[in-house]
Amino acid sequence: MEVINLKEKFELFNDHWSPKIIGQLNGQDVKLAKLQGEFVWHDHKNEDELFYVLKGSLIIEFRDKKVTLNEGEMLVIPRGVEHKPIAKEEVWILLFEPSNIKHTGDVSHEYTKETFDKI
Repeated sequence: MEVINLKEKFELFNDHWSPKIIGQLNGQDVKLAKLQGEFVWHDHKNEDELFYVLKGSLIIEFRDKKVTLNEGEMLVIPRGVEHKPIAKEEVWILLFEPSNIKHTGDVSHEYTKETFDKI
């Protein structure tokens, strides 16, 4: 067991849309990511996904609405719900996702990651 300082972990990387694993529990990865710009429309057929905004403001677009998450706010996206995150300025987020989740669901895109770095 060790204390994890999120600010120090965020200082270790600058790339966007590339989550980094900082911990694991009960089959879930705890990840940090920096976001900027628009991601790809995707869903996760079998996994729920938790977004927690640590810095900035994140828009999550759904087919029927948009939700804005500000610092200190979180949202759980249920499995199978198509969504597209949008960050007009750099956003720092904490994610909780099953360890076997596909980054962009069944969509293949330049942002798709097959593996995630551990920091």
